[in-house]
Amino acid sequence: MEATAAAASASDRQAAADERELALRFGAVLLYVLGSDDGGVVRAIDETGLAFAEMKTLFAIAGPDEPAPMKSVAERTGLSLPSASRAVDGLVKRGIATRVEDTHDRRVRRVSLTRNGRELADRLTAARVAGLERFVGSLSGAERRKLESAVAALVEREDIARIYRSHARRARR
Repeated sequence: MEATAAAASASDRQAAADERELALRFGAVLLYVLGSDDGGVVRAIDETGLAFAEMKTLFAIAGPDEPAPMKSVAERTGLSLPSASRAVDGLVKRGIATRVEDTHDRRVRRVSLTRNGRELADRLTAARVAGLERFVGSLSGAERRKLESAVAALVEREDIARIYRSHARRARR
């Protein structure tokens, strides 16, 4: 019994080590892609002057259910409702978003992007896609086929597929 528990524990430790190694390797790829093109994507984000929470909120609002209820914005960003509300305040002050009372429930506030906000989200998406296109273009045929296979499997997950659909719509504008 003790030997079985020790083997299970060793197996759990190895699985955790394997997950960490994969996470580190995947993180290195993400950092490389974000830093390629002389940091064009990061520079485009920085040029907006938006705080990180505001940037997350911009893309959460730009999702499929615009105008989005504040609760939904908070859930999509992983921010608390007060933090999401502060981020929306910043976007509203910059003319990037609007916040209105729900016509059916006065307790609910709905947030939408203004024309300037949609243009900003589209511009940032275009910068991100351009950087990714350059990265994909730098891959060998074998590397590209492996990436295509891995990405195809991941996009089958509904949570990732939902983001892909929204991202693809914005990138095609």
